[in-house]
Amino acid sequence: MILDRFRLDDRVAVVTGAGRGLGAAIALGFAEAGADVVIAARTESDLDAVAGQIRALGRRAHTVVADLSDADACAALAGTAAAEFGRLDVVVNNVGGAMPKPLLDTSPDAMTEAFEFNVANAHALIRAAVPIMLDTADGGSIINITSTMGRLPGRAFAAYGTAKAALAHYTRLSAMDLCPRIRVNAIAPGSISTSSLKVVADDDNLRGALEKATPLGRIGDPADIAATALFLASPAGGYLTGKVIETDGGLIAPNLDMPIPDL
Repeated sequence: MILDRFRLDDRVAVVTGAGRGLGAAIALGFAEAGADVVIAARTESDLDAVAGQIRALGRRAHTVVADLSDADACAALAGTAAAEFGRLDVVVNNVGGAMPKPLLDTSPDAMTEAFEFNVANAHALIRAAVPIMLDTADGGSIINITSTMGRLPGRAFAAYGTAKAALAHYTRLSAMDLCPRIRVNAIAPGSISTSSLKVVADDDNLRGALEKATPLGRIGDPADIAATALFLASPAGGYLTGKVIETDGGLIAPNLDMPIPDL
């Protein structure tokens, strides 16, 4: 049955930034498909709520409260999965970000911090995960969460967009090093209805403009990203590696401009 290819029965996943938003949706999607999940984020109460939902689905959850801007904390998650659940099959590097700022207000340190948070820390987790994935599961799937701003030009996104573009190409490069036993792909979300978009979503005028500028005419739902992640993690996506899936409503240009004046 074709739907059986979307199952993750008895596999183990690590999802970073899983206390809410995209990470929580991905973790719950994996659990619905049969996986046990290690979820990590800063806020214990958020993680506990997601873990409760995973367990209600009949799967195991292990929470890790950590500052995932620290590379060592990211890397440690791989060993935690092996210690708690005995294997590791899927890694989702979801944590990341950088605040929008005009170019001339973006310091070199801010560029470095964006690269470290979005790329270097993902690399740290992958380096720790790969030996375990090869030893306990004979392979697996790695998914990096990039952004539409990693390929589309827009004002105030020099640090964030550059870091996400780097993560996208890192995905292609690492896929070549790790094939054929481990697949590495990425998802580039567009505007998704999470807490980070709350200011826009709560303003009817801003929301309307954003939806009008999106070819599919709506803001994305976290489940849209979770479904893409499930495809990439499961045997259904078994013939893909080194790819960036643009789950963005069809965007060919940014759908909301930052109010940065001309010089």
